[in-house]
Amino acid sequence: MPHNIDLILTLTGGLTAALALGFLTHKLKLSPIVGYLLAGVIVGPHSPGFVADENIAAQCAEIGVILLMFGVGLHFHLKDLLAVRTLAIPGAIVQIAVATGLGAVITRAFGWSWSAGIVFGMAIAVASTVVLTRVLADNRDLHTPTGHVAIGWLIVEDLFTIFALVLLPAFFGPGSEDSSLAGTLGWAVLKLVALFAFALIAGQKLIPWILGTVARTGARDLFTLAVLVLALGIAVGSAELFGASMALGAFLAGMIVGQSDFSARATADALPMRDAFAVLFFVSVGMLFDPSGLAEGWPLMLATIGIVIIGKPLAAMVVVLLFRRPLREALSISVALAQIGEFSFIVAALGISLQVLPVDATNAIVVAAVVSITLNPLLYKAIRPFVSWLESRGHISPRLITPDGESPASEEGAERVIMIGHGPVGSTLTRLLRDNQVDVVVVEMNLETITALKASGIPAVYGDATQRQTLHHVGIENAKGLVITASDIPARDIVQAAREINPHLQILSRAPTLRDVEPLKQAGADAVFSGEGEVALAMSSHLLRSMGASDAKIEGERVRFHEEFLQAPSA
Repeated sequence: MPHNIDLILTLTGGLTAALALGFLTHKLKLSPIVGYLLAGVIVGPHSPGFVADENIAAQCAEIGVILLMFGVGLHFHLKDLLAVRTLAIPGAIVQIAVATGLGAVITRAFGWSWSAGIVFGMAIAVASTVVLTRVLADNRDLHTPTGHVAIGWLIVEDLFTIFALVLLPAFFGPGSEDSSLAGTLGWAVLKLVALFAFALIAGQKLIPWILGTVARTGARDLFTLAVLVLALGIAVGSAELFGASMALGAFLAGMIVGQSDFSARATADALPMRDAFAVLFFVSVGMLFDPSGLAEGWPLMLATIGIVIIGKPLAAMVVVLLFRRPLREALSISVALAQIGEFSFIVAALGISLQVLPVDATNAIVVAAVVSITLNPLLYKAIRPFVSWLESRGHISPRLITPDGESPASEEGAERVIMIGHGPVGSTLTRLLRDNQVDVVVVEMNLETITALKASGIPAVYGDATQRQTLHHVGIENAKGLVITASDIPARDIVQAAREINPHLQILSRAPTLRDVEPLKQAGADAVFSGEGEVALAMSSHLLRSMGASDAKIEGERVRFHEEFLQAPSA
C-alpha cells in the first residue's frame, strides 16, 4: 500500500508542478519543456518541500522514452530525407562530428577521459524534435524548403541517436572488455540488421492487419489500446529477443505504422499518452539537477551552452553556405538546430548507467537544455528582421537572401482543400474541385472508403478530424480551404481547432440543423449550410413560383433567408 501511495504522490506532485510551470512558461512565450524541467528541480531531492520518488519517476520516464521514439518513427519518411539528402546528410554528419569533437576536447580540459568526452559530445550533438518542429510550425516554415532541410537534417540526427543507443552498450556494457572492437561492432550491427529485417518483413504485414482488424470494430478505446500495446510490445521484444534498446524497437514500430493507412489516427491517439509520459520524462531529468553543483560546475555548464548555441549552429551555417544556399536559409537551419532536448537526455542517461559519464554531465546538459530551449524561439523570430536589416544596410546582396525563382514565403499546399467526410456531399464536392484542378485531401473514418479513394488516386487520410494532429497531418497550416461535409461529427470542434491553427483558412461547414448554424459561425466558419434550411428554401421557391411569383421576388426571398437564417453570403 505505501508503494501505491508513493506512485500516486509522485504522479500527482510531478504532473501538478509540470502543469503550473508549463503554463507559466507558455504564458511567457517560452517552451513548456523549460517548465517541465524546472518542475523536476522543484520536486527533486535537492530542493526543499515535496520530494517525488526517483525510482517511480524513472520508470514512468522509460515509458515516455518509448512513446517519444514511437512518435519519431510515425513521422519518419524516407522520401523526405532523400529529397534533401545532398545537404541534410553531409550537413548533419559534419555538425555531429564538430559537436562531438568540441565536447570531447572541452571536457578533456576538465579532467574527463576521452571516452566520457566523446559520449558527452554525442549527447549534445542532437537537437530536440519537439522544439524544432514547434519552432518551424510557429513561424510557418515547416512546409517550406527550409523546413524540409531542417527536418531531413533532424532525421539524420535521430538515426545517429538510434545507432548510439545500440552501440554504446556494446562498447561499454558488461563483457565488452573481453571482446574485440571489430567483433563487438560486428555483432551489434548483425543484431541490428536482424531486428530491422524482422520488423520490416513481419511488421509490414502483421501490424497493419492488427490495426485494421481493431479499427473495423469502431471502438476508439480498443484502437488506442492496440497502438499502445504495439509500441510497448515491440520495444520490449527488441530488448529481450535482439538485445537492442527499447527505444529502437519503439522507433521501428512507429515507422511501420507511419507508412500504413493508420498513420494519422495512430498519431492522434498516441500523442496524448506520449505527451503525458514525456512530461514525466522531463520531470525525472529535472530531478537529477543539483543546484548546489552550480558553484563548482558553472564553467562546464557555460562551455556546454557555448557548444550548443554557438559551436553547433556555426558548423551548420558554414555547411549550408558552402552548398551555395541563401543566407536566410542558412541562418534558419542553423538556429533551429541550436538546442538540445529529449535525445540528449536519453544518451546521457545511458552513458551514466554504463558508468562512462560522470554525474556532472547531467547538470551541464539540463542547464544547456533549459537555456537553449528558452532562447531558440526568440532567436528564430529575429532571423528575418536581421537579414532585412543587413539588406537595407547594403551588407549583403539580395541574391544571397533568396535563391533565384524561389520566394521565402512560398509554401506547399497553397491550393489545397481539406475535405472532411466523403459521403454523397463530400464525394460530389471532391469530384467538382478536382475537375477544376484543386488539390483535395479527404479525411475519413471509414477504412473501406479510404482504400477505395487511394485506389482511384485521390489523397485520403484515415483519421479523426477532431484531433489536432490529424489536421496537422494533412497540412492544415498551409491549406487554402476546409470543407466539413459530414453531418455526424462535432463540426464546431473542428472549426475552432482549424481556425486557431490557420487564421487565414477559408472554412465551409455543413450544419445538421438550423440551430447549429450560429455556433459554427461563432467558432470561426466563414459559411455554414444547413440541410434543413436548403430544403425549406427549395420547397418555398417552388411554391412561390407555382403561385405566380416573379424570379426577382424569389431571388429576394432567397437573399433574405440566407441573411436572416444562415447568416452566410447570398452570392
